[in-house]
Amino acid sequence: MQSRNRIMEDVSQLMTNAMGVAQGARAEAETALNSMIDRWLADRDFVAREEFEAVRAMAQKAREENEALKARIAALEAKGSD
Repeated sequence: MQSRNRIMEDVSQLMTNAMGVAQGARAEAETALNSMIDRWLADRDFVAREEFEAVRAMAQKAREENEALKARIAALEAKGSD
């Protein structure tokens, strides 16, 4: 009976070790995949969302300033032709 318990303990220990190895392999695979994706994205010259939003805000501000300057020029031209 005691040898049967020992076999069960060994099997249990083997399964526990196998799960630890599987989890380590999974973590390593995830790290490798994330690195590969990061390199692929970097090679494609994609911009980060934050950079895109910053440039978008700058463009919007430039458009608004351009419209304000157009209105100011039109007002000055109208004033000059009076």
